[in-house]
Amino acid sequence: MGCARNFKHIVQNLAFHNTKESHAMTYPISQTGRIVLVLGGAGGVGKAVAQLFAEQGAHVAITHRPGADKASEARAFISSLPGTNHAAFAADIGDSATLAVLSEAMQARFGNKLHVLVNSAGFTKPIPHANLDDLDDDLIDDIFRINWRGQFAAVRVFAPMLKNSGDGLIVSISSIAANNGNGSNIAYGAAKAGVEAMTKSLARALAPEIRAMNVSPGVVDTGFVPGRGAEFNAKTAATTPLRRVATADDVAAAVLACATHLTYSTGTTITVDGGRAL
Repeated sequence: MGCARNFKHIVQNLAFHNTKESHAMTYPISQTGRIVLVLGGAGGVGKAVAQLFAEQGAHVAITHRPGADKASEARAFISSLPGTNHAAFAADIGDSATLAVLSEAMQARFGNKLHVLVNSAGFTKPIPHANLDDLDDDLIDDIFRINWRGQFAAVRVFAPMLKNSGDGLIVSISSIAANNGNGSNIAYGAAKAGVEAMTKSLARALAPEIRAMNVSPGVVDTGFVPGRGAEFNAKTAATTPLRRVATADDVAAAVLACATHLTYSTGTTITVDGGRAL
């Protein structure tokens, strides 16, 4: 009986402290002064993510593809963001050596802590699924190099900085193609399925210092998939429950929510598709 009473007392105390701690949490969690790196931050979704975090007071760094024109465009975008201490760096997500250089540049600029890593860099090419011959080995390798290996390599490089923050967050951009098998090509859907599996593994391996999340959009009006324009979007919208395709801001809002509200979530996927997967 004494042991039972002691156990009950312990459970009551734990419940009290857990409730007290949860009530002490104030949402949204402030992003002021936090360091956020958006890989692929010069693209449609990446820009929207950078914009939202900057509006919340974060110091934002984005990456862009190498080249003088790309650098100029990225600098112009960064200078337009609200707040201060933003930066743009050239990096090839498919080249692990450039990611190591990026890590050094980030530390030189912001110190040895990184609070949020957003994996939004990606690449695809539309190929009908029945056209097996056009999905050749070189294209398959490129798709996996950019969409899976590059994302993992970025986590590998930046994990120490994320851990140093004491509250690191990785958000990877997936796709509903990972689950419905109906993406721009077969390899792209397979790569994104790999990203979702990778996130689950990272969530277990890196906890509790680092959380890992996926944001999985449906069709997004960004021009990411070559050849898909207004006509394709209109057809897609007509068969989507919410009767529109996603905007880059829709996806960015979900990424931001992983940092500001979903702080007890890790290893899971937030779907942003207007109900298309139903």
